[in-house]
Amino acid sequence: MNPRHLDLDLLRTLVAIADSGSFSTAAERLGRSQSAVSLQVKRLEEQVGQPLLDRAQGRLNGPTRSEEHTSEL
Repeated sequence: MNPRHLDLDLLRTLVAIADSGSFSTAAERLGRSQSAVSLQVKRLEEQVGQPLLDRAQGRLNGPTRSEEHTSEL
């Protein structure tokens, strides 16, 4: 397995979303726009090569069903 170097700022954003349960609340806590937070999650998902959050119609449903990705990080 190749070690991955993940951007800590992107990880902080993911944690803020998980803690708050929404992109908009996380954005407010981080002092960023909601679109900037969405872009950061997209970049992190691209780095790990799979979705990390389950989203439907603009709503956050939580982490993806697959728990394999967390053990690989």
